[in-house]
Amino acid sequence: MKKGIIEISGVRFPLYSLNTLIIGSGAAALNAAVNLFEYGQKDVAIATENWGGGTSNNAGSDKQTYYKLSLSGGVTDSPLEMARDLFSGGCMHGDIALCEAQNSAQAFFHLVSLGVPFPHDRFGAYVGYKTDHDPRGRATSAGPLTSRMMFECLAKDIKKKGIQVFDGHDIIALLTDKRNGGKYVIGALAIDKDNLDPESLGFVVFNAVNVILGTGGPAGMYKSSVYPESQLGSSGLAFEIGAFGNNLTESQYGLASIKFRWNLSGTYQQVIPRYVSTDKDGQDEQEFLNHYFPDMGKLATAVFLKGYQWPFDPRKVRDYGSSLIDILVYQETVMKGRRVFLDFTRNPPSGGILEDFSFDMLDKEASVYLEKSGALFGTPIERLKKMNQPAIDLYMNNGINLAEDYLEIGVCAQHNNGGLKGNIWWESNIKHLFPAGEVNGTHGVYRPGGSALNSGQVGSMRAALYISKRYTETPPEPERFLAAAQDQVKDKFEQARQMIKPPAGENHILHKAREDIQERMSSSGAHIRHPEKIKEAIKEAWSLYSRLKKESKVASSEELPDAFKNLDLCLTHALYLEAIGEYLEKGGKSRGSYLVVDSNGDKPCEALGDEWKFSLNQEDAPVNQKILEIHLDEKSVVKKQWVDVKPVPQDEAWFENIWNEYMQEKIVK
Repeated sequence: MKKGIIEISGVRFPLYSLNTLIIGSGAAALNAAVNLFEYGQKDVAIATENWGGGTSNNAGSDKQTYYKLSLSGGVTDSPLEMARDLFSGGCMHGDIALCEAQNSAQAFFHLVSLGVPFPHDRFGAYVGYKTDHDPRGRATSAGPLTSRMMFECLAKDIKKKGIQVFDGHDIIALLTDKRNGGKYVIGALAIDKDNLDPESLGFVVFNAVNVILGTGGPAGMYKSSVYPESQLGSSGLAFEIGAFGNNLTESQYGLASIKFRWNLSGTYQQVIPRYVSTDKDGQDEQEFLNHYFPDMGKLATAVFLKGYQWPFDPRKVRDYGSSLIDILVYQETVMKGRRVFLDFTRNPPSGGILEDFSFDMLDKEASVYLEKSGALFGTPIERLKKMNQPAIDLYMNNGINLAEDYLEIGVCAQHNNGGLKGNIWWESNIKHLFPAGEVNGTHGVYRPGGSALNSGQVGSMRAALYISKRYTETPPEPERFLAAAQDQVKDKFEQARQMIKPPAGENHILHKAREDIQERMSSSGAHIRHPEKIKEAIKEAWSLYSRLKKESKVASSEELPDAFKNLDLCLTHALYLEAIGEYLEKGGKSRGSYLVVDSNGDKPCEALGDEWKFSLNQEDAPVNQKILEIHLDEKSVVKKQWVDVKPVPQDEAWFENIWNEYMQEKIVK
């Protein structure tokens, strides 16, 4: 990597020239850097606004899952079978599914070699278990903090390899060039938050042959969110330059604690805690679930299944399914303005409506699981201690004692299945731009729990392999780079200068914009969707984006990163709402992790009002057969297209042919 100085309009900026810039510091981004180094491409660097501030290092669940090929016991499995299971979740391209399956073992053992403590038996078998949407027990876990352990081991290797990290560098734009009839990424523009020079405003320019975007999902769009507050996302960087998004309609929502943001899946629900609601002051305690379930057996079983069937799923609402609980929590918190808590200190009592809790009332699936776990006894906290003590310790380490304290919860955004489009090497339609990790929308409608961690590792590994084989050139000399990038840098710098205007009073639009974005997405673009609200929400989103571009003012350069992040999130949420609106216009109904209200549908249960009527998509519905792609054209006009879902490849892998192609380096193409 070479460091230099460039001058644009009389202002001098630092310039770093290198082969590959990796943006972000999550597990996918770090894995990309590590793999590039191991493949021989060492002219790389990482730029991140906050080292370790993303989801990987700050999120988890009861035992955070990593999904991979089965590697133990007598369960028959193959990459093709795993690919078919990923593909069967709907709206996932088959070639991507095969890549994620075929490379899962390699990516997994790479983490093992770095020290991630995935459990194995005395024979060396990495045992597995079943998770949601998983038919074969491919899941494994290193505990509640699996992704944090991945981050820590990868970070340690980054340091060992001496890969440079530009911490405190907030990327505000991707730089592009047009050639050979296409658009190419050629670098990025950052604000160095630790060096906000009054002349340069902290601007730093990166001249890069390749950019790997590993900034995670657009978490900052939502008010009700389990994402760590430090995770915001940067999808707007790519949308702004014309990158395609796909499956933006598909995100996951589920129950989570809100004082300390954490997913409440697995054991937290399988021990069958008591659900209570209160008024805003914590008074008027009610066991609200009792009013909607016919007996304690169905209620307790539904709570247990919330652990198995973690995210909200409209298919699991009827017949007193586990996702009815999400609706009832939403009704209490959002519609009634109350607060909802889990109580691990007592079993669910009758509340004078249903019979008292008893293990004999549980369905077979729940009772057998608890029996095999040695947990058919005591209170929820006693069962949790027996089954998963680290899940208790996690909250204790964050100031919450589950043995004494109620745990406040809500239905929160927790994963983005859609995102930026990429090919089988994770390259965007913008050449040399590789979205990796959650920012890449490889997932379809339904995905097995833990497949996101596998996808991030596989995708970043494949991006690194492609770059090391096909995009190895050195960056252009500063003069040639500036010929393409100068006007873009100048425009962003001028935009930043125009923003800096100390306001006479409070700058309402800057401070209120984030709140507006989050309120809009949580009310119109989350797990409960009202078709009549979407069109208005889209108009409001674009109106806010227009105002932010014209009216955003900051008191000093220190606030510039927040102003640019608002623009990024605003553009992103506008495109997500556009995608939702398009889906509904094409007749899309409830699927995945969202319920579309439909007055011609059925109620989730008899005790709920007609406002909860909904319909599920038919299996052969047109929106299930194609994937919605969306992007901005050269004039910033929204373009949408529905593309056929590519099937899982069935190529015959004849050894001699593959060997010959491999020796001639024809595989990576």
